[in-house]
Amino acid sequence: MKIAVIGYSGCGKSTLTEYIGKKRQLPILFLDKVHWLPGWKERPAEEERKIVSDFLDQHDSWVIDGNYSKICWDRRMKEADRIVFLAFGRGTCLLRALKRYVTWRGKTRKSMTKGCPEKIDIEFVKWILWDGRVRRRRRIFETVKRKYPDKMVCIKCQRQMKQFLIKD
Repeated sequence: MKIAVIGYSGCGKSTLTEYIGKKRQLPILFLDKVHWLPGWKERPAEEERKIVSDFLDQHDSWVIDGNYSKICWDRRMKEADRIVFLAFGRGTCLLRALKRYVTWRGKTRKSMTKGCPEKIDIEFVKWILWDGRVRRRRRIFETVKRKYPDKMVCIKCQRQMKQFLIKD
C-alpha cells in the first residue's frame, strides 16, 4: 500500500503518517526531513528530488507526509493507492501548531530534521492562516481531487478523522 498524506500546515499530517506507518508497518518519509537541513536551512531542490525519487524507487509500499509540490509531486500522487487530504480549518490548524510548539519547544520533533528545534513565529502563523491557503495552493489540492477521486479521502474535522481511523 502506498499512501500520500497531504494538507494544510498544522493539520496533523505527520501524526497521521506516523500512525499509519506503525499500524501498517510501512516505510515512512517525512518531507520536512527532506526539505530542511540543520539550522532551518533549505536543502537544494535537486537533492530533495533525488532523495524522494530514490525512496520511491526502493519501496513497494510507503506512507509519505507533506505537500512540497516541487518534490516529485506528480509521481507521488500517481503512485499512491490512497491520498489522504487533511483540510482542517485555519483555527484548528493554528491551535494544533501552538500545541505542537508547547510540546516540542526547544526540541526537534520526530518528523523534522535534527537541528531544527520546534519554533513558531509570525511568518509561520501567517502561513497557517493565509499564505498556505491562497487560491494557487488550494487549486493544487483541487486538481488532485479531480484527477484521483477514487483514491482521495478528504478529512475536514476531528469527527471525520476518527471515522477514518476506525475504518483504516
